Amino acid sequence: MVIAAKPDGPVEVPSVVAELSSGDTPVPVWRNTLGGLTFRLGEGGAARFIKWMPRGEPSFEHEVARLRWAAPFIEVPRVLASGSGDDGSWMLMAGIPGHSAVDARFTSDGRAARVAARAIGAGLRRMHDARPVDSCPYSWSISQRIARAQAEGLAVDGALEAPPSIDRLVVCHGDACAPNTLLDDDGSFVGHVDLGSLGVADRWADLAVATWSLEWNYAGGALLESELLDAYGVARDAPRMRYYRALWAAT
Repeated sequence: MVIAAKPDGPVEVPSVVAELSSGDTPVPVWRNTLGGLTFRLGEGGAARFIKWMPRGEPSFEHEVARLRWAAPFIEVPRVLASGSGDDGSWMLMAGIPGHSAVDARFTSDGRAARVAARAIGAGLRRMHDARPVDSCPYSWSISQRIARAQAEGLAVDGALEAPPSIDRLVVCHGDACAPNTLLDDDGSFVGHVDLGSLGVADRWADLAVATWSLEWNYAGGALLESELLDAYGVARDAPRMRYYRALWAAT
């Protein structure tokens, strides 16, 4: 599984990021699988973040709209400005005090990883309970995800067109991998980032990927699954987890 990660070498700062930095030094903190970069500007409570995507890749239009819709219900980054041009697309956000759940302080040993796994589960439950399904204008439905993948030329196994029944419809994060949860110094949940796919779907669409991502981000991650599910407050559902992990991998 190819996953996004913190850059481990020199990073060329796009010109539009340099222009928006207002004198702060852009510090690269994340690179996604499409070549997009996230930079931190400033430190502490005054920090801002710029997400940038190369020209030709998806813009941040959908994420900006979703963040603004979600903001009244749960802690997410506040969008300060966004745009696109010859240098690609970008989104400038106010920072949320906290650390990624895959910060070294949470991946350094088994106890810290268990604390992080439980916080991810608690954070997902808080998000699923807080956002109103009936008034959410966005969908992350199975049919839409499959149709989009097929339109992009991806081969989708026909078995995915026979999904399990819905357990509980919620407003899903859409990319509930561990790095997209922010935690306080003590490991308690703070907020979520990267909500470009937010939409209504079965809660297992998030839970299957959140538990799966523990294997990618922590030593012995598979053993942390029960911690996450216990903190969320749900028993393991193997058929739904298998289905939604296969859907994630395919789409």
